[in-house]
Amino acid sequence: MKKSISLLALASIMVAGTAYGSGYRIPEQSSDSVAKAGAHIASSTGADSSYYNPANMGFAEDAWLMEIDLTYIHLTSIDYTDARSPGFNGSSEQENFLLPTLFVVSPDYNNFRFGLSFTAPYGLAKQWKDPYPALFARKFELQVFDMNPTVAYKINDYFSLAGGARLIVSTAQAEFGGTPPGGVPYDINLDGDYGTDWGWNLALALKPNENSNISATYRSNVNLNLSGDVKASLAGMGLTTSGDTELPAPAVFTLAGAYTWNDLTIELTWDRTFWSEYEELDLDFGNPMLEGSPFGMAMPKNWDDTDAFRISASYAFNDAFTGMLGFAVDSNPVPDETIGFQLPDSDPLLFSVGGRYNINERASFGLGFLYDYKESRTANNREAVGEFENAAAFLLSAGFSYKF
Repeated sequence: MKKSISLLALASIMVAGTAYGSGYRIPEQSSDSVAKAGAHIASSTGADSSYYNPANMGFAEDAWLMEIDLTYIHLTSIDYTDARSPGFNGSSEQENFLLPTLFVVSPDYNNFRFGLSFTAPYGLAKQWKDPYPALFARKFELQVFDMNPTVAYKINDYFSLAGGARLIVSTAQAEFGGTPPGGVPYDINLDGDYGTDWGWNLALALKPNENSNISATYRSNVNLNLSGDVKASLAGMGLTTSGDTELPAPAVFTLAGAYTWNDLTIELTWDRTFWSEYEELDLDFGNPMLEGSPFGMAMPKNWDDTDAFRISASYAFNDAFTGMLGFAVDSNPVPDETIGFQLPDSDPLLFSVGGRYNINERASFGLGFLYDYKESRTANNREAVGEFENAAAFLLSAGFSYKF
């Protein structure tokens, strides 16, 4: 029992995510995207198009466009009820985060437009204080920051292409341990360093007429190289060493279409996240004793690709205010055989509402609210035999946009 629980706990290093979205991905990075449940690809025309669809920069207003957003994310406590013993039950801690983002689009330069975005598209955390869940996930945090310069070229009034490079900065921390049933105590602490990795993205936008937009975007997979210091206590024996592993920030393909009738714009979006890149977790240690132990073995994950279907509606009530609604059906990538306390993910339904108010000809203010309802999830594997329930997330995003 001791070997089994210790191995599973160590194998989950840096894999904790949120109770929100698909896996540990955070799709909504601006107030308009939050208000539209992520259906903000074909209809994005402001500064945040530099992230969501840089090809649309070719059709944006010819000016410097800038947007600053701040998103508050609240993750509810997740309850776990074990089918074997009430002594294994537990509840995760509530989580609260503030997520700042920035978007910039340049004026037109001979049909070229340049953009820049600073986002945090993956990450967040999970904490369990109850003894049994803490064996696997007392505290996990993953932080991923994405700086994405892009360039768009408007071929004609109907077609625009774009691409860019992505500089990914990431770090992770993990704590887990305790005394497993029938085993000896252990405690693991990992303090990650900041690492950098590179990726790329492509986008295109087709406007058959002034009222419609058909768009496609692709973000490449980026393998996050995570490393740091490891402090371990096994049966009272202390050990300090280094550790490193890779974790995918998976590729995402999106296809979207938007159409405007008078003051109403409807967007339909499909996106696929290629979580199947996450086949296993292989930990490398600077200490030969740990590297040659079961802790150094590659652990299968075998995550599945996921599909999300999103719809949004935007209505311009007048020249000053535009209201927005959104709905999305997403899926989770974690198979039954590997679901556990680090990421007790399940299929979500997303409901959103918001709007944008034009303060004057240059400035506007956006506000978006999103509720993420998560279905209950039953687990039956070596780590968890029971039910995870009551998971949910609430997002409130405010954004200020300015053009000059």
